[in-house]
This record gives sequence, structure tokens and C-alpha cells, in this order.
Amino acid sequence: MALNVGVFGAGGRMGTTVCRAVAEADDLTLVAAVDPQHHGLDLRQVTGCDENIEIAASPEAFTHAGVDVVVDFTHVEASRDNLVWLADNGIHAVVGTTGFTDADLDRFAAAFTTSNCLIAPNFAIGAVLMMRFAEMAAPWFDTAEIIEMHHELKTDAPSGTAMLTARRMADASGEWLGDPTTTEVVPGARGGDGPGGIRMHSVRMRGAVAHQEVVLGATGQGLTIRHDSYDRSSFMPGVLLAVREVPGLPGVTIGLDSLLDL
Repeated sequence: MALNVGVFGAGGRMGTTVCRAVAEADDLTLVAAVDPQHHGLDLRQVTGCDENIEIAASPEAFTHAGVDVVVDFTHVEASRDNLVWLADNGIHAVVGTTGFTDADLDRFAAAFTTSNCLIAPNFAIGAVLMMRFAEMAAPWFDTAEIIEMHHELKTDAPSGTAMLTARRMADASGEWLGDPTTTEVVPGARGGDGPGGIRMHSVRMRGAVAHQEVVLGATGQGLTIRHDSYDRSSFMPGVLLAVREVPGLPGVTIGLDSLLDL
């Protein structure tokens, strides 16, 4: 039986892409959309989908429509409240919002008792593989830095993907050479000090979508692992996979790895 799906942030760039992908999937049904900034609009105006759905201002539209799973690609301040509301109403959640703290994740874990939640910093399958490859390479190299680039509207830095990559690399190896820099001509030129002392650099650029390089070095050699999302459609296979699988996942799941057998 087809899952009924709703979308938070339906009028935003990611939200419209998600609405379109869900509407085109044979085994999913788009039944509700919520976005306070675009409420009242016919969804056909912003997505080109055939579904005759008016974007609502409040999440009560999800309960009225009998939603099974809601996808949230909003911003962290809104998403915190969105997820607790979904948990309180027994609705599964698939979340691409980044910037959550450990305290947020603990709160979500306590809240999702009758429904489930999957939170992923990146839904592109290639990005998930990039993180896994970086984790595998970490024990074999002495230095590592992460450079991530996103569009000009992204408000958190480093990105959730970069942070998760650094944490996984730091867990895989605690033996990194220290930063030799003694003088920064321009403060911050060496980036931020991430997990394990891995240096992290964030670029915000108009025209970009989501891009990341992990640069590793050892005596006489270097390895660069890079992933590029040139269009938001790159995230949709992972989003649809998560929507289909989240009803069978217990509690809160972080990342797509378990769905890809990584």
C-alpha cells in the first residue's frame, strides 16, 4: 500500500524538489504540504506537480490528510519544533535539516516512541560513500583537512556532512599530526579546529549546491576524496529510500549508512 507523504518547507528550493520526487514515485502519495511563508499557494504553482494541494500554514494539515511520513528540509530553529510535533502525533519523520546539537538528538530520541525518525546530513548516495571512504582511509594517513562548499543561503558552518565526516575520521584514527602554523597572516586562514584536530574550511558561494573534498596526506603521497552535488535532484534517491524505510526503523536513526549496508 502506498505511503501518504507530507512535506515541511514545501515552498523552499529543497521542499519543492522533494514534493516533485514524491509525486512522481509510484509507491508514494503526496497528500499535504506545509510552509508558513508560502501558505495559501496551490502546490502546482511552485512545483509543477499535478496534485491539487494548497500549501498549509500549520502541521495540523498532516493529521487531516492522514500522513504516514513527513519530510523536513527547513532550518534548525523550525525543525526542532517540527520534529517534536511529529513525534507527539505519531508521524514518521525524514529530516535533511542540519545544525542539530547533541542535546537536540537526545530530545528527539526521547520523543520518538510511537513513530520513527531518520536524520541525515546528506541524502546523496555519493556523499554517503565519500564519508565511508574517508573513514576507511583515515588510519593510513597522517594529516587530513576537509573543505566544504555550499550555496550562499546555507546558514550553518561547517556543514553537517563535514562535521559527520570529521567525527567518523577522528573515531577511525586518533593519530594526526598537529598543525605547524605559528603565524596566521589573516586570522582564520587555517580554518576551524574540528573533531580529532582535523582542520575544516567552509565556502559559501552563489551557484554552488553541495560539494566536499577530504584531503589526506602521508609521506610521499596524497589522497583526495571529493563529492559534488550539482543539482538538488541528486538527493532525491536517498530521500525516497528513507521515506520508504523509516516506518521499519526503531526510534531515531542518523544517516543512510544502515540502509545501504555500509
